[in-house]
Amino acid sequence: GIMSIGPLTNDESVTRKAFEQTRNLYHRARELFPALGLDTLSMGMSGDFALAIAEGSTMVRIGTRLFGARR
Repeated sequence: GIMSIGPLTNDESVTRKAFEQTRNLYHRARELFPALGLDTLSMGMSGDFALAIAEGSTMVRIGTRLFGARR
């Protein structure tokens, strides 16, 4: 699959644009290289997972949301 981490910003429009670009790359890669069997678009972490899901993410990483901040 394809994985990305959103930019370090509080501007949701910037994060959404980054996820949109990654989604477009994912779909293009699936078209160009079907033999790879790309089936996962992993975007989004605890702070931006809702935007990632809205932009088509099939996997999110929400460890901080589940377990709290690292110490």
